[in-house]
Amino acid sequence: MKLSAGTSAQTDPAPGVEKRPDTVAASTSATIAARLDRLPASRTLWKIIALISLGGLFEYYDLFFTGYVAPGMAKSGLFSPDSLGVFASLAGIKVAGFGTFIFCTFAGLWVGVAFLSQLADRYGRRPVFTWSLVWYVCSTTIMAFQHTGELLNLWRFIAGVGFGVQLVTIDTYISELTPLALRGRAFSLNQFVSLGIVPVVALFAWLLVPTAPFGWDGWRWVVLIGSAGATVAWFLIRQVPESPRWLALHGRIKEADTITAGIERQVATETGRPLPPVHAEAPEEESVGRFREIFAAHYWRRTVMLSVFNMAQVIGFYGFAAWVPTLLIARGINITHSLQYSFIIAIANPFGPLVGTYFADYLERKTQIILGLAVMGVAMLGFAQATSPVVLITLGVVFTLAANIMSYAYHNYQAELYPTRIRARAVGFVYSWSRFAAAFAGLAVGYFLELGGALAVATFIAIAMVVGITVIGVFGPSTKGIALERINH
Repeated sequence: MKLSAGTSAQTDPAPGVEKRPDTVAASTSATIAARLDRLPASRTLWKIIALISLGGLFEYYDLFFTGYVAPGMAKSGLFSPDSLGVFASLAGIKVAGFGTFIFCTFAGLWVGVAFLSQLADRYGRRPVFTWSLVWYVCSTTIMAFQHTGELLNLWRFIAGVGFGVQLVTIDTYISELTPLALRGRAFSLNQFVSLGIVPVVALFAWLLVPTAPFGWDGWRWVVLIGSAGATVAWFLIRQVPESPRWLALHGRIKEADTITAGIERQVATETGRPLPPVHAEAPEEESVGRFREIFAAHYWRRTVMLSVFNMAQVIGFYGFAAWVPTLLIARGINITHSLQYSFIIAIANPFGPLVGTYFADYLERKTQIILGLAVMGVAMLGFAQATSPVVLITLGVVFTLAANIMSYAYHNYQAELYPTRIRARAVGFVYSWSRFAAAFAGLAVGYFLELGGALAVATFIAIAMVVGITVIGVFGPSTKGIALERINH
């Protein structure tokens, strides 16, 4: 059976799957959720999560090539005052040309996340997930052919608007399709697959950015490789079904039942064992979600807490990732060695989530986040003062491992804290603050780099980590081992 969003002819259940009632209406949104939550680990479930993660893979490719292609863009003269046009007013800040590129990246992401994430609540997870990837391919391809910093930044903004909504949809999608006992490991796998592209883009940048294959700037090749890969991924991820939780909550019970039953049959066949009994939680309120609900009595504290946290964490996460080649150059390392060291550090990216699979479902989510932030702050302060290449690379690897453990944990955490009817728009709202902060953090890092070098940047990041630790530690609820419906009932 192909897992698709449409309905299909209903067949007899596989051995071990209880027969469904003749009246499909008997399957309420609560029982659909419970049927998904009781499923054991299987090849079918991991395949669905891996396919969803392919979409996120190209957002990470795009976000991380931001830093790796910067030296090549600067070498091409794209960040000179004449080339930047309307953006030239920021030229007084050191590396401000690149700062405008980061600003436009995250400004576009903020617009997409803040204003388009509600589309996934209204029209479904699947269509928004797939078509946002098309937007990314088209706009990024056009960006690769620009010859002025002004138009480069404009198309960077447009690309950000399109794919900014995708990661929010992915978080929502995975939390709703994954069984209760696997939710932590599902997000670990998601981040492992997505971050697996980071060493690849770093390698491409190291090999291509200092050169001009066939007379064409190397950074343009790096951008187009991502667009080509995303086109292939688009055909693969069309196999992913719509979220049965979303379908059931919108009254499309028959479709939700068909998709859930298909997954159950495959899981039962693969495991060769009867599926566990269904224990339905109290059902979610079956109503159309409204944006204002994220500020209602039960959710406003979570909304404020996650908004502040997102502004803090992104200063560390992208403050290092997007600037690591430039920070290495500021430590006296030339452009070629900077890209080489950045590639070595980038290899660590997927291994943080891989390590996390050992404790993702056993250690409280907020604890994982806090420990990750703490290690990031300490490692960044050490990185700013180190001079030995070996020490710089080691601290960069430690920072990267901690950042990506923190990342998969908080992506899981924020999706758990809201009900299905408003999950995408709520996660989009709180996540948008990370994009908003990152847009200005790119300029701030350039300012602090000019003001006090790498140590000033490290101090800025460390203070942000303390803010993130405080809000999560004091105001964050516990979620480990609790069904989504119970967390939000």
